[in-house]
Amino acid sequence: MIAQPYHLHIEITDFKRNMARFYQLSIEPTLFGDVSLTRSWGRIGRRGQQRVHLFNSEKEAVALLLTLLAQKRSRGYRPNVRA
Repeated sequence: MIAQPYHLHIEITDFKRNMARFYQLSIEPTLFGDVSLTRSWGRIGRRGQQRVHLFNSEKEAVALLLTLLAQKRSRGYRPNVRA
């Protein structure tokens, strides 16, 4: 079972290169008691793509989430701060 829900939305925009992308990560329980990490990504304003990873424990899912987050942060993705 999951101790707490994880939902993360990060974006990168570079108008000079016509780039506006989002990346979402979410850890949730499955109907069968496992843990799933759902990744969604694409151009802002579009549906994008999605991939689901299944794990036996929350610890494994969080480890992948942190790895993916570090990769995206190194490429310039940041949390969206809107007023």
